[in-house]
Amino acid sequence: MTKNILHYFAGGNTAHGFHNLFESNLQGLDRLFILKGGPGTGKSTLMKKVATKWSEKGFHIEMVHCSSDPDSLDAVVIKELKVGIVDGTSPHVVEPKAPGAIEEYVNLGVAWDSKQLSEQKELILTLTHQISTSFQNAYNTFEKALIVHDQWEKIYIGNMDFTKANQLTEKLMKKLFDNRKVDRKADIKHRFLGAATPKGAVDFLPNITEGLTKRYFIKGRAGSGKSTMLKKIAAMGEEKGFDLEMYHCGFDPHSIDMVVVRELGFAIFDSTAPHEYFPEKETDEMIDMYAQTIVPGTDEKYADEIQIVSSKYKSYMKEGTAYLAKAKSVHDELEAIYMKAMDFSIIEQIRKDIEDKIAELEH
Repeated sequence: MTKNILHYFAGGNTAHGFHNLFESNLQGLDRLFILKGGPGTGKSTLMKKVATKWSEKGFHIEMVHCSSDPDSLDAVVIKELKVGIVDGTSPHVVEPKAPGAIEEYVNLGVAWDSKQLSEQKELILTLTHQISTSFQNAYNTFEKALIVHDQWEKIYIGNMDFTKANQLTEKLMKKLFDNRKVDRKADIKHRFLGAATPKGAVDFLPNITEGLTKRYFIKGRAGSGKSTMLKKIAAMGEEKGFDLEMYHCGFDPHSIDMVVVRELGFAIFDSTAPHEYFPEKETDEMIDMYAQTIVPGTDEKYADEIQIVSSKYKSYMKEGTAYLAKAKSVHDELEAIYMKAMDFSIIEQIRKDIEDKIAELEH
């Protein structure tokens, strides 16, 4: 992984439908190019080429990946130049705040042969409907999985020592912030730690935490207070004026999976499946919520119930992933239709025009 490139998700296929966290990541930009155009019109390729060009120049780049195809990009931000490019098509529609002054629409549809596409109108409508249905089926299935997950959490919540959990959190916050404070309003970026994709769960945790001096791995069970702890840590960081990256759960966006404070060099994250990692460096530290806050023997006492709930949950997650894979497969068919109708030499010229405008910002 290139040192000056940060990879993350800002959109997610969740139990609450498609969830969009783009806004905080595009805030503070002086220039934003909003790409419009159908599938297969070269939006992601254009963004990748621009990202590569400026990362090779040594600029810090943020590459925002697509949860419905993690090999594709939804946005690119060149931090030092305060410039971004974003896919402004559904489901991540971006509303401009100062059209013309900050945001500029870029219509890639000028490069397609409308006559060729109109001949395929019926097929395009059919495929679009199939994609939409597959996504809706995925979201409905993930919603069922969340209901089951809540039952799983109840077992541990009912066997939790909240006093111990609060004491552990207080002790940790004291250690993390150690009376340090800065006199400014905290800048908070909301992102996803991972995403439910057609390939299953995908995350960029190693890349996001690369270069940090301290990483805290939180272990525990569903409902053992991991997200609550992280929310309290984030609230204290904000109160003390530190810039934060809050990484939401790709399954339940109301839950927090990781907090990063780069200024203080630390990341603290839920290190359980589907983003299970273990300490590798001497400075890495593990926090076991199960051992420290849950009544001993809970796993054994409720083993049968946990087994039933766990297997139901996994089954729903597998089914939801299959619907995402179906959506991706149909989307690929739709892309192929548009690609045949595209004149990519026009797209290349559009990319060069964007690059020229970005280059002007360097001076």
